[in-house]
Amino acid sequence: MMSELSVRPLSAAEVRGIDRTAIEEYGMTGLVLMENAGRGAAERIHRRLAEATLPEEANSPAALKSADSPILILCGKGNNAGDGYVLARHLQLLGHSVEILQFADPRQLSGDAAANWSIATHAEIPARIVGPDSWDRLRHDLATAACVVDALLGTGGSGPLREPYATIVGMVNQLSVLKIAIDIPSGLDCDTGVALGNCFAADLTLTFVAEKIGFQLPSSKPWIGEVVVVPIGVPAKLLAGVIAA
Repeated sequence: MMSELSVRPLSAAEVRGIDRTAIEEYGMTGLVLMENAGRGAAERIHRRLAEATLPEEANSPAALKSADSPILILCGKGNNAGDGYVLARHLQLLGHSVEILQFADPRQLSGDAAANWSIATHAEIPARIVGPDSWDRLRHDLATAACVVDALLGTGGSGPLREPYATIVGMVNQLSVLKIAIDIPSGLDCDTGVALGNCFAADLTLTFVAEKIGFQLPSSKPWIGEVVVVPIGVPAKLLAGVIAA
């Protein structure tokens, strides 16, 4: 079996450059790249949860929790949130109970993220807008989830987490629930590997195209957990040019 093309660790700017080239020079669209990212992440989460519920462990508390509880997807207002909406749709297609927890006004969404929010709402995927007035319910829901997925901020985030994200991430980190980050853990600088304040403490990071250069540094290790690279359909010719650079 052939292995996927391996790409060296990349900076945030390099990843943005790959996306831009794929769109502007190869004629791909941002929607296609986002669809591939969300679908690929969903397949890996499905596989991870299946591994946690093997037959010999079917009666364990973890297995029962995974079978009966939803996957909660935490979303902000950028393209990382767009990945989360696609992820929710594909996880539902794979038979999982899902719920999108939206922490920004959907009217602030734009471009591909707005398009996928529209798809999710028309598809009636469970979703609710969460604010500080519902923190108690949020704590309960997070504690009883099959897993919690961080799609709050992507590689475009910089500096310490602002509210409400800092509070949400702090809340999740206190819980013994499976935590999965999409592309990078929110609060982590993917170039320096440094967390400036609260940072999502992932058990598994599903990162797109290639590992990020900050993941190689010791400072990132408490936050990234296991790292799995998810291809998003970028042509091999474009990736080969990056490898050679």
